[in-house]
Amino acid sequence: MSAPSGAAGKLAPGTHLPALLAEAIEALQVHPDGIYVDCTFGRGGHSRAILQKLGSTGRVIAMDSDAEAIAAATAFADARLTVLHTGYSNMTSALQRRGVEHVNGILLDLGVSSPQLDTAGRGFSFSLDGPLDMRMDQSRGETAAEWLAVADESEISTVLKTFGEERYAKRIARKIVEARAVQPIATTGELADLVAKAVPTREPHHHPATRTFQAIRIYLNRELEELSAVLPQCIAMLMALGRLVVISFHSLEDRIVKRFMRDNARGEVMPSRLPLRAAELPKPRLRVIGKAIRASAAELAMNPRSRSATLRVAERLI
Repeated sequence: MSAPSGAAGKLAPGTHLPALLAEAIEALQVHPDGIYVDCTFGRGGHSRAILQKLGSTGRVIAMDSDAEAIAAATAFADARLTVLHTGYSNMTSALQRRGVEHVNGILLDLGVSSPQLDTAGRGFSFSLDGPLDMRMDQSRGETAAEWLAVADESEISTVLKTFGEERYAKRIARKIVEARAVQPIATTGELADLVAKAVPTREPHHHPATRTFQAIRIYLNRELEELSAVLPQCIAMLMALGRLVVISFHSLEDRIVKRFMRDNARGEVMPSRLPLRAAELPKPRLRVIGKAIRASAAELAMNPRSRSATLRVAERLI
């Protein structure tokens, strides 16, 4: 979807320009009568592009956990599009409830969208002062402010280190606990200022709070768990030669996707001394298509938020 939390880029507020859009649609190899799943509808950029390649009998089934994304889908007056308010880890059950057993392609565009970043009230951005929320689905779960109010110092440090790869995690966690003892940390501005004061050095072109905001958002929304849960479902739902296309925006996501595709392209690893013929060995379920794709210089000039995007493609074999 977009770059890490808070990156303002050059886009006008509220504008959502999907990263690697042309590359993703090409990788899907859209058949006119196919069924495609857009696991992260956002503002519908990928769904719209798929619909443009479909014939009258083709279908797009999109899903999103964000109610604002679901509301935006009402602007799509296309009977071939179905949009579901659910997280993508529920993909299999959501599709089967609608009589869909297999699909031709699945797209995952991970992270947060530009409208989410550019809306202060969502609490994703350290560049805009607003309530410290960070929930993808604002109808459930605890906000970032609620979590920071009760989590102990060790837990906060672990989250920042694990999900943000923040080397100053302990220092930041200590400052958070000290600050909340005086008054609750309620806004994005308060958290961003606190982190900036706690971090002794700054990375070039990065706000000191970048990793902290990323870590808290990923943790609260269980983003890595959701991703790990949906990938095996993608293999099960894809028909033979169906394509899985994943766009990730940071190393933790990309590592999960890369390993999943690699492992399923190798097939099940059997003990080396097990007496099996080649024909008896478990067959790989995926074929990795090409190398990782990243944004071109032209796209970066138009959409700086695509600078950290990585696209990977795999094809279902059996």
